[in-house]
Amino acid sequence: MATKEIKEEKPRETTVEFLASLAGVLVTGLFIITFILQAFEIPSASMENTLLIGDHVFVNRVQFAPGSHWIQPIVPYTKIHDGDIVVFLSPAESDLYVVKRIMGVPGDRIHLRDGAVYRNGQKLDEPYILNTGSELDEYYRDNFPAVPPTEYGNATAEWKLTLPQHIENGDLVVPPDSYFAMGDHRDVSYDSRYWGFIPRQNVIGRPMFIYWSFETPSNQYQRTSMGERISFIGHVVLHFFDMTRWKRTLKVVR
Repeated sequence: MATKEIKEEKPRETTVEFLASLAGVLVTGLFIITFILQAFEIPSASMENTLLIGDHVFVNRVQFAPGSHWIQPIVPYTKIHDGDIVVFLSPAESDLYVVKRIMGVPGDRIHLRDGAVYRNGQKLDEPYILNTGSELDEYYRDNFPAVPPTEYGNATAEWKLTLPQHIENGDLVVPPDSYFAMGDHRDVSYDSRYWGFIPRQNVIGRPMFIYWSFETPSNQYQRTSMGERISFIGHVVLHFFDMTRWKRTLKVVR
């Protein structure tokens, strides 16, 4: 006599189980966004052409965090090195996040001559930099710190006072727990030449890759009113496909 195969039905997921699974996913995502990754939008042209206005990047918040002994073996903590691109809280403008390239770590000796950067006596080879020939404050900008900041230049008042304390034999010496940073678009970058060193505690992390890039006006970050924000959101919705820079999607930041 033939026997019929009885298939066991897979137990259906209850509403409680579904909600528990969803909560687990949300908590995991929230943990990653809060403690490991942070989304960041490039607001200015100071890092062109490495990073463009409207590039949206994920920032690794863990890599440069102070290491803990108990978790050190499983988390890839690293020190900040010359050449690293970092996101940090601006020393010059409160609540403003900025992205620059580290040009000097504690103990490094830095100077510029005719726009070229010299670190510890060696001229740097920098294929990533962009020069557009801007004449704005060019003597101070390109021959730092040999040429003192002018009264009408962009250097902050505090930096004008403290800058001479860090100069030795024509070089700027980076103090402990501090970093000297510059933008890759050297002629327009508002950076350590104008506001000084980045305190170690201001560093947020390192940009990992671009997850989305959208053609954005250079002054969009200054348009902070509710009406301007809503207007730009509408602009993004209408032009998402034709103004997204698709070729930059998932591009690694170096």
